[in-house]
Amino acid sequence: MSLLDSLNSDLKTALKAHDKTTLSTVRMLKAAVMNEKIKAGHDLDHSEEIAVLSRELKQRKDSAKEFADAGRQDLVPAIEAEIKIVERYLPQQLNQDQVKEIVATTIQEIGATSKADFGKVMKAVMPKLKGQADGKTVNTIVKSLLS
Repeated sequence: MSLLDSLNSDLKTALKAHDKTTLSTVRMLKAAVMNEKIKAGHDLDHSEEIAVLSRELKQRKDSAKEFADAGRQDLVPAIEAEIKIVERYLPQQLNQDQVKEIVATTIQEIGATSKADFGKVMKAVMPKLKGQADGKTVNTIVKSLLS
């Protein structure tokens, strides 16, 4: 089942259940995927769909952090509910140990030895972790393993 089929199915379910949070979030996700499809000029492949979902997840996490920093605790639970809905469509996230293992393997594969090789490592490791780990987490782990 493609992502759009899944979103359409969940949209119908949310409509029938009168679940406003899920309904609005799924609509936003569907719109983002459709806009990306139009922009690309072709049907999106799995990695492109994951990229769209990852971008939407990051936007919501950033919003939640900004609301919390601004003292708007009343808005944080709604954003966190949206985050949980978006995460349903993404692949299972890897924990830090799993990410560290993949990064260490990649460092050995390309022969990185210092912080000067940071860009090479990130370029090699991010496609392997696409949609499975947050870029900020990967960045931190790469820096710690190269130092």
